Amino acid sequence: MKKAYLPLILLVLVIFEGLAINLLPKEIALSDYLIIAHWVLAFLVYIAVYYDLEDTYYSIVYAFMFGLLIDVVYAGVLGVYMFSYGIAIYAVHGLRKILHRNFYVLLLLCVTAITLADGLIYLMYTVIGVTDMIWSDYLLRRLLPTILANLLFLLLLFPLLKKRIVRWSEEQLDHGN
Repeated sequence: MKKAYLPLILLVLVIFEGLAINLLPKEIALSDYLIIAHWVLAFLVYIAVYYDLEDTYYSIVYAFMFGLLIDVVYAGVLGVYMFSYGIAIYAVHGLRKILHRNFYVLLLLCVTAITLADGLIYLMYTVIGVTDMIWSDYLLRRLLPTILANLLFLLLLFPLLKKRIVRWSEEQLDHGN
């Protein structure tokens, strides 16, 4: 049963991402700012940093699976979130190997993942003609508010999840003991 915790949490986050806009105050929700909830991606960063070992890639597999699920449920084009989440978490998994595991590195890797994934989503949507937002508007009206909102989500989860994810990793994965 413990092996199902991570996918169940990710599934719940996929569901709540669709409701995230309703949680914002009306002033923000109706403003010119576009805040995209990347809660699944933020949790995948937790998995990459605190759950995966050097030679395990659960976070990358989950990134592709749940990215595809987000594509099916919320996006109009299949593969955009799957590809961008997969690439972002692959980069985080690689960077995690050369950085220490602490709170500040988690924040840095989350900003990196959100910037990379959201940038790839914007690029793909621009190339296929889904959006025509210019780069400066994207940067100021979508990327920066999205990063700040998702960092707030990450900060709220940190005290609740860090120790549990580390414990689940120790219980389920062979740590060379």
